[in-house]
Amino acid sequence: MPQLDLSTWPPQLFWLAITFLALYLVMSRVAIPRTGGVIALRKSTIDGDLAAAQKLKAETDNAIKSYEAALAEAKAKAQAINIENRNALNAEIEAERAKLDAALGAKISAAEKKVAASRDKAMGEVAGMAADIATQIVQQLTGAKVAKTAAAAAVSKGK
Repeated sequence: MPQLDLSTWPPQLFWLAITFLALYLVMSRVAIPRTGGVIALRKSTIDGDLAAAQKLKAETDNAIKSYEAALAEAKAKAQAINIENRNALNAEIEAERAKLDAALGAKISAAEKKVAASRDKAMGEVAGMAADIATQIVQQLTGAKVAKTAAAAAVSKGK
């Protein structure tokens, strides 16, 4: 095996050192700076994106706050309009109710007067009918004719 032959080691060590040195120079001068540049570029891009995202989040939060404030203000205005309309409608209803109460009161009063007049008329007729009935009863029981005025006087005395 040629690797284990001690006479071939010095040239192999020489070429190993030259190859290692060449590879080290290529890596340190070309590959690592390019990789570091790409990493730095990516880091700056990511930092910029994070800053932009933070700025947009702040703008969104401000927009949400202004939206919520506008919504609360609109709700307050709507509630004030609702209360105002309700009060106006209640006032209208009360005015109409007062008109209806007055009209119904007048109708009830007129109806009560008619009922009272009808009752008085009926009571007047009841007295006349009672006198007629009393005249007929006396005539049937006794056979005597009684004057209508006398029967009316007797009926009114019996009250």
